[in-house]
Amino acid sequence: MKSFIQYSSDSDFSIHNIPFGVAVFNKEYIACCTRIGDMVVDLATLYDYGFLDEIEGLTENYFEAYTLNAFIELGKPITNAVRIKLQELFSEGSSLSKDEKSISDCFFDLDQVQMMMPVHVPNYTDFYSSIEHATNVGAMFRDPENALLPNWRHLPVGYHGRASSIVISGVEIYRPKGQTKPKDAVSPIFGPSQQLDFELEMGFIVNENTEMGDSISVEKAENSIFGLVLFNDWSARDIQSWEYVPLGPFLGKNFGSSVSPWIVTLEALEPFRTSSPKQEPEVLDYLKFNGDKNFDINLEVYLKPENGEENLISESNFKYMYWNMAQQLAHHTVNGCNVEVGDLYASGTISGKDKNSYGSMLELTWRGTNPIKLKDGTERKFINDNDTIIMKGWAEKDGIRVGFGEVFGQILAAKI
Repeated sequence: MKSFIQYSSDSDFSIHNIPFGVAVFNKEYIACCTRIGDMVVDLATLYDYGFLDEIEGLTENYFEAYTLNAFIELGKPITNAVRIKLQELFSEGSSLSKDEKSISDCFFDLDQVQMMMPVHVPNYTDFYSSIEHATNVGAMFRDPENALLPNWRHLPVGYHGRASSIVISGVEIYRPKGQTKPKDAVSPIFGPSQQLDFELEMGFIVNENTEMGDSISVEKAENSIFGLVLFNDWSARDIQSWEYVPLGPFLGKNFGSSVSPWIVTLEALEPFRTSSPKQEPEVLDYLKFNGDKNFDINLEVYLKPENGEENLISESNFKYMYWNMAQQLAHHTVNGCNVEVGDLYASGTISGKDKNSYGSMLELTWRGTNPIKLKDGTERKFINDNDTIIMKGWAEKDGIRVGFGEVFGQILAAKI
């Protein structure tokens, strides 16, 4: 496929991608959209102009909305048909390519739009599915010889997080305050977190509602997954380490999480499927799967000091995940837990075997004992006020590139 829209060979948003998002256009109106190269396409106007009329089941303009929820709830037969039609419309020689008025009315430069949260997120779950990350954390906080707890290799560990504080890329995050217990202190103290961290994650978005008591099997799970986003699960390690026993993450996590604006569909990622790490011992029957369920997606993390340069501090890959998305959703619902359209399920920190592939400052600096040296000569044990964390992700194979752009957020000083 070749598009009549010009873009660079290293663009995340090639004609092979066709992601979905929501934007404010010209500071005037909100609509669902897609992106090709550096052009954002208003799907509501494209629909009004009749370019999507032939898609069966697309009975009204679902793109005149503040979120993608109603559109993705239509299901894959329709949402996939829309994506394929858009690829056709963006190709050289298409009817759209010759329609200058429609191009003028539907296509916008990046600086003419403001991206919004792509979906309303009713519920958010965060998993803990990288064996390297779980092993590193277990070695730091518990016994290095028994870093993984007994249940870890038997089920995808997770917890229910806070949906209200999930924000779009670019929204600033205030340093959280809370209780911490310094190493040699007798009692806890209160104040801003001194160990603020990022977590390199990806999240998937669900496209259906289920009833309480129903389960989604591993075999059918991918039909319930609309697509993926980059996800930064900001974490206050000192607050977390004091509070997490016995019930797990709370104030150390719920102050903010950041997502990338574009949802990349599973269909766009199809060429990048890859095998999963071997799971030992053998999992229970409801978690067994066939075929390749992991995806080869390159991930990078940059730290940018205020008025400084970007520093590449981590290079990881989504393929490292021990528990895949189909297993996560199957386990999440095996007890009859119902899901809702727009639910977001985060992978947990994605770390590889090498130090430069660790997905958090906690691991990169080994709990602050080995600081990161930046280009400006300063060091970081954790994140400073006014630092910006930038995460990027893309897949590339046989001349095809599909990416997510980036998710970034700057840390501001705690509110007084």
